Amino acid sequence: MDRMDVHIIDIVQRDGRLTTTEIAEQVGLSASPCARRLKKLERQGVITGYRATINRKKVGLGVTIFVNVGLSNHQESAISHFENAILKMNEVINAHIVSGANDYLLEVVTTDLEHYEQFMRKLQTLSMVKDINTSLAIRSIKSNAPLELESTNKTWSDNE
Repeated sequence: MDRMDVHIIDIVQRDGRLTTTEIAEQVGLSASPCARRLKKLERQGVITGYRATINRKKVGLGVTIFVNVGLSNHQESAISHFENAILKMNEVINAHIVSGANDYLLEVVTTDLEHYEQFMRKLQTLSMVKDINTSLAIRSIKSNAPLELESTNKTWSDNE
């Protein structure tokens, strides 16, 4: 990647609905070279997709809860079973293996606390789950921010 690729990625992160021509204008390229760069970034897996950002409250999903999960069993089969179960739970929109006192951090989005209670029942039925600690998000200050690629301290080449 060079500086032009980073500039294109920055623009696409902020507005994925822009046309190739609009992106090209912003980075100072013609449409064809810009399209080639976008396709290359997609092929390389740098750009993995495009999606709309949805206002959760407007679609009835106004409750966000962060769930720390500790496992009692760290054998590969138990971990695999837990992760496969989490992948099937639509309420979980992000899941991370973490260091520290817990093993996983889940971001759960539901319609209300009753729906969250139903989710918790599903989570508690998993035999390898030992500890569950939750934090209710009161208000979101920042979310879905674009990645700041210029701050990675990577030396970008000025040539393709």
